[in-house]
Amino acid sequence: MWSTTGTEIRKRVGYLAQDPRFYEGMTARETLRFTARFFFNGPGAAIEDRINNTLELVGLPDKADRSIKGFSGGERQRLGIAQAQINYPDLLILDEPAAALDPMGRHDVLEVMERLRKHTTIFYSTHILDDVQKVSDSVAILKLGQLVAQAPIEELLAGNDGVMYSIGVKGDSQSTQSRVSSLPWVSAMTARPGVNGSNTWQISVTDEAAAEAHLLRVVMEDSQLTITEFGRKKHNLEEVFMSIVGEEQHVR
Repeated sequence: MWSTTGTEIRKRVGYLAQDPRFYEGMTARETLRFTARFFFNGPGAAIEDRINNTLELVGLPDKADRSIKGFSGGERQRLGIAQAQINYPDLLILDEPAAALDPMGRHDVLEVMERLRKHTTIFYSTHILDDVQKVSDSVAILKLGQLVAQAPIEELLAGNDGVMYSIGVKGDSQSTQSRVSSLPWVSAMTARPGVNGSNTWQISVTDEAAAEAHLLRVVMEDSQLTITEFGRKKHNLEEVFMSIVGEEQHVR
């Protein structure tokens, strides 16, 4: 049970600012030792164990005794996460943890966040929607400071069109297209022409179990068709975001 006092609550929360600052002449180990002393009064050996475990968690054990002055942007962010995590918080708040990093730095930070999910609840803000899709369980979308959507990531990515499958085919597909569209559990079907005689079908269904069991089999019955792709369609988070928030042009 959480204490209701401000001091006790802060002990259970970790925070990483968007642009963390450090004493450049200190090492990563010295920085974590300095921070840990705000939370622990126990034996020095126990604190050192905590520091070593945290450095391992964020992938910096080999950089532990290097001056922070020589750290890359990604290493600084991971050290910032380590500093925020040193008290093993129940809630970890990260402000744009990977926004200013190159692709490798972003990859490293996301890997750390993925590992941390097993140990704490992470609440973070970002405008990089691809990152959200990789490491989030639930998503909240804000528009002009107001909450306009909040749901598990899988629910958001399912979109508002119900269950939909995407099938890519090559060959004379007219008869099979008609047969598929007449299936009792197919509610809508559209065909988008591609190149070299290919087509992509978008098929909305009302019975997911029936579609999983029979849809591909029905298409494969036509020996004149070559199937180039098949799968349940998912939206990406950028599509979902734009459908909820809408494209807004800002004229200055």
